[in-house]
Amino acid sequence: MITKNEIDSFIEKIPPAPNVLKETLRLLNVGDLTKAAKVAEGDLALKSYLKSIVNKPIYGFRNEVSDISQIFGILGVSLSQQTVYNYMVNLLSPKKWTLFKLNAKLFNELQANLSKKWEEILKHLHIEDKDIYASISLLPASIIVTEALFAQKKDNVNLLRTSKALDYNTILLRLCGASLFDICEQIARKWEMNQVTFKIIQAASGVNPSNIQEVNNLGKWMHLLLFYELSKPEFIEAGLNDFVDFQIEYINDIYDEFASLMEIQ
Repeated sequence: MITKNEIDSFIEKIPPAPNVLKETLRLLNVGDLTKAAKVAEGDLALKSYLKSIVNKPIYGFRNEVSDISQIFGILGVSLSQQTVYNYMVNLLSPKKWTLFKLNAKLFNELQANLSKKWEEILKHLHIEDKDIYASISLLPASIIVTEALFAQKKDNVNLLRTSKALDYNTILLRLCGASLFDICEQIARKWEMNQVTFKIIQAASGVNPSNIQEVNNLGKWMHLLLFYELSKPEFIEAGLNDFVDFQIEYINDIYDEFASLMEIQ
């Protein structure tokens, strides 16, 4: 139903990071927010995306923020880098969603929610590594991969899911020997992201734990965060509640801490 060639074809269609984005990320990586903002100004689509994301209610700004220098200054290096990677992931999203009942606005909402909550988690864990901040941007990419690979085979996929109660990640893994998170790793490599980003993503699958304790712990938090967000009514309605299998035993040791941080009743 899904072949290795189809996966390879999908990966090949993903463009490398444009020069403007590469330079913006390079400058952010060395902490030069002023120069990064000047370069980012040259990409009008990026500028529009940054404005739309940072002015969402979840960020809590009373007045609209429109200047890129101001946006980068407010976000700081780590969150600015993360948001640029979010934009790159957003470029992969389909114009029209078929498998999931999503649209650009709802997908951006998911990106913003994950990013903001991931920031809260990392602050709680006293982690300031910008590459670890950036890792959350790959999580929505796995949803785009699912849409791209399964949209044209929707009826067959739904039949398989209904008859065998399988999530999308398990289906792909059994068919091709590659998971959605393996594909996200390939995307991260193509964009020359730091290795820690896709190691955390792999651990966040819940079925491929890392032998590095810190990475595995972050994978647990990310796995739980994914299910926390996808359990919201709007994402259940979009069909994302059966995205991957929730590994309760994997996250059991951090659940109470997570619930307290998110104030889950």
